[in-house]
Amino acid sequence: MNSFEQGKVLTYLQDVAGKKVLDVGAGTGRLSVELSRRGALVTALDVSSEMLKVLAKKNKYIELAIGDAEYLPFGNEVFDYVIATFLIVHLRDPKQFFDEAYRVLKDGGRLIVTNINQAEAPEVETDAGPIKIESFYHRPEAVMKKLEELAYTIEKEDMVFEGDVWVNQILVAKK
Repeated sequence: MNSFEQGKVLTYLQDVAGKKVLDVGAGTGRLSVELSRRGALVTALDVSSEMLKVLAKKNKYIELAIGDAEYLPFGNEVFDYVIATFLIVHLRDPKQFFDEAYRVLKDGGRLIVTNINQAEAPEVETDAGPIKIESFYHRPEAVMKKLEELAYTIEKEDMVFEGDVWVNQILVAKK
């Protein structure tokens, strides 16, 4: 788990024991594993079965789901928390994901989302050579506006800066 997740995101998830948490874009499960350790009933969703295989080796108590953030494969009002760290930067328009998160959240549930200021797409080495991961810039005020238009109540906004430049926005929004 990196220092950003440890120092920022987890501060919004203090009392998760017994709570149903959906980690969207979970990857290899850095947050999922920690939340499970704290007693949360975690479901980790990712589009990559390879990432989820790595996660499965770390924690056998986490439910794994392969799926798309814009079409969550769950029923209505299932989760107490939906968490999406470093996800929306990969969505052209996060509105569909926000709609889906709202649908799967219980009344009073919370969406915790980070919005990274990523100027250019990162490059990842693969067996076939380097590939760029598609990334999109979302203005912080536009993200907040979309959430409010979808009937979320913004409970907290935290802007993380490096010098004079914002590098990440963390939002806690209540259904």
